[in-house]
Amino acid sequence: MKNLKTIFGTLLMTLTLLTSCETKDDGDNDFNNAIDIATAQEFKNIKDIALANLTQNFSFNADDGNITLTSANGVQININGNCLTLNGNPVTGQVQLEYVELFEKGNMLTTNKPTMGTLPNGDKTLLISGGEFFIEATQNGSALDTTCGLQLIIPASLTGGADPLMSLWEGEIDAEDNLTWDEVEDATGQGGVFVEGSEYYGLLQGFGWSNVDRFYSDPRPKTLIQVQAPIGYNFTNSAVYLSYDGEDSGLAALDTYDGTLNLFSEHYGQIPIGLECHVIFVTEDNGIWRYAIKPVTIVANDIITFTMDDTTTGTEATLTALINGLP
Repeated sequence: MKNLKTIFGTLLMTLTLLTSCETKDDGDNDFNNAIDIATAQEFKNIKDIALANLTQNFSFNADDGNITLTSANGVQININGNCLTLNGNPVTGQVQLEYVELFEKGNMLTTNKPTMGTLPNGDKTLLISGGEFFIEATQNGSALDTTCGLQLIIPASLTGGADPLMSLWEGEIDAEDNLTWDEVEDATGQGGVFVEGSEYYGLLQGFGWSNVDRFYSDPRPKTLIQVQAPIGYNFTNSAVYLSYDGEDSGLAALDTYDGTLNLFSEHYGQIPIGLECHVIFVTEDNGIWRYAIKPVTIVANDIITFTMDDTTTGTEATLTALINGLP
């Protein structure tokens, strides 16, 4: 009987060990199995919702000539209705104006509108912003043009005070929904920006995305960093951003992706070694945001890894407040 009990105990222990070995799995895989990985469309939808939540709509009569509209943050939009055209023909009657203004990095993140400017050699690096703006005029759903441009008067207090180094940039969105900023030529003259008192005066040549910016400056040696997303996430259904500590109105994006290694990168080698920053992973989860935020001090050739255990979920308002609250 004693031998039978010993044999039974040995078999029970063996079965327990085998069961535990069979059920033990990588923590990231366990977490991934418990949630629905976002599709590319679901991730796009949540960014589109964030942009729609920040869109202001105005209506005016083109026949009234010079019009001044004032935004929620006190930006003055000066537009001449007599300059509006549709397919080259002057416009009369009611016009609708769609307007977006972004001053804080939380809103820049949720709308996927980071401040990455093109350097003369084609590389991209961080811009510090005095405001990002989108303006589009339509009539009966048709987009309009302007023959004489428009003017923005922007309170510099919204982004920490007037900076005479600011210039005007125009934004282009590519097929992968990445926004890149290119500096307007002759940025000190017509089509540029200048400071007067406590306000920026932006002279825009047309509609679309515009930005009052300057390049971020840091004399330290630079490096390339990479970020590994959790299993199941890639460039289509998630994004990775960098928030530089001490900079409230600029947000960098890691806008290239190595699908073989599941690595995001800015790939230009423009990140200062020793920089204190926060690396942010975001995606969608059942209509709300899933995200992770890591404080990092940059070292040469750094690889930063996120797992699903690092992430949590929250509303757009929660995520925006968290990003805006970073140092």
